[in-house]
Amino acid sequence: MKQVSVSHFIINRPVDIPGNNGVNIVVFLKKHIMGDHKLKLERPWEYVKEMLKENDLELTDEDLYYVPGREDELLERLAKKKNRTKQEIKILIESISANDGIAS
Repeated sequence: MKQVSVSHFIINRPVDIPGNNGVNIVVFLKKHIMGDHKLKLERPWEYVKEMLKENDLELTDEDLYYVPGREDELLERLAKKKNRTKQEIKILIESISANDGIAS
């Protein structure tokens, strides 16, 4: 059986995706195993962006440039700059969006 590498995962056997034989395996893995990085904001991005800048004076408008639907670019940029994972950055952004002020 041939091994197929998908990012950090190795698939040694056929993958059964219930209910949809036409699913793109890479999209499936990114969404269900590697994590969905779509931001769920409860406040406008401009508010969240300003709160992030108040909390961290190193962050610039360029660092915080965000286009809806391209969350991965923002998360990757901030993760590299802050030496954190994309998931940690996502949690921070969403907690700021959900709360009044900076999340602790």
